[in-house]
Amino acid sequence: MFSTCSLRICVLLCGLASLKASTAWAAPSSMATSQTFLGQQALTDLLDRASPIAGIDSGCTKQSKTCDWMARFPDNTKLVHMNLPGTHDTSTWNYSDTTQASLIRYTGPIPDASVFRCQEHSILQSLNEGVRVFDLRIAYNPGNDTIGFHHSQALLSPTTRMEDVLFGLYNWLDDHPTEAVLVSINHEGGTGTPDDPTFYIKLYKILNTPLAQKYWVQTNGTLGTLGQARGKLTLLQRWSNDQLPSDLTKRIGIPLDPGHWTDNGKAIELVYNVAESQIAFIEDFYQIDLPLGSGANAYIETKFDAVTAHLTNATLTNLNPDQLYISFASAAFVLDSPPMTPEIYALGNGTDVLGMNSKLLPWLQARKGKRFGIIMLDFYDAVPGLVEAVIGL
Repeated sequence: MFSTCSLRICVLLCGLASLKASTAWAAPSSMATSQTFLGQQALTDLLDRASPIAGIDSGCTKQSKTCDWMARFPDNTKLVHMNLPGTHDTSTWNYSDTTQASLIRYTGPIPDASVFRCQEHSILQSLNEGVRVFDLRIAYNPGNDTIGFHHSQALLSPTTRMEDVLFGLYNWLDDHPTEAVLVSINHEGGTGTPDDPTFYIKLYKILNTPLAQKYWVQTNGTLGTLGQARGKLTLLQRWSNDQLPSDLTKRIGIPLDPGHWTDNGKAIELVYNVAESQIAFIEDFYQIDLPLGSGANAYIETKFDAVTAHLTNATLTNLNPDQLYISFASAAFVLDSPPMTPEIYALGNGTDVLGMNSKLLPWLQARKGKRFGIIMLDFYDAVPGLVEAVIGL
């Protein structure tokens, strides 16, 4: 549900604009100034509330190659043909031991923050750095009837609502109309919050407000072209509609049904449009099961082999050239000795073992010009040039 205060301001401003047009009434300059101030203050308040998850937009330099990189591609480019860098568990960038300690009254004692954190840069900073796919994990808070952001047991912000973060994305797209952003959304398990019809009705309403209909691509079952997606969000739906009432029938985006998303799969084939035989080929091998004490290099090599095998298939022009490929370069915490955290998977152990990102960079660069599809990364910013290598810049 969009902020009631913000909606009232929008209605007020729209109503005054309509009245002015119909009566040719000239508002006093003081009133116009007041309206401008109210609108700006409402925007500021929303972005402030979004900032623990969305971050702050510090803008782009004129020299940036990544800020508006999609402007270089023609409108008729199919999204399934593009290389799109993404962030896995996007909302964890601001999560730390300090954050966790401040929220213990909500979560109770849970594992260290390093178990949950997968990013260092915020959503808005990542957008400016070229990332175009975001993995948002959400759950319902019945105490105040809001949807917030989680990673398993970890609550990532007690005050930021889903609507606030979406507003931040809408605001960024207004400033970057050549760009298209894909948003993967799913209900996060392990939060201890209800997974019931109330949650799904709330989510449905958020995605179908008049404001949302302006900023979300409204087609269903296909990704279409870049031209159709510019200046908008495209939904990758990772939840089932089984709990929605039968009268709520509006569907957008592509349905990546969790019932057919094989858990821990190296090569998932998920048909999201039966009539048009559209398939998502997905690598989501996140739980690496090796004998305890195998060491960081063995874990990372096992993951790297799975990712590059899937990416190799994506590069083959005679194998599913018009289908969607999604590869997760990320992996989940393993309680080994030493522990394997998402950060160690991504960046290595800091001494003698390279992480996924350093290993992927030369692999991608050697195949510049090939189709990789969507690649979901952890801690992408720690290896300069990785996003550019995914894009092919």
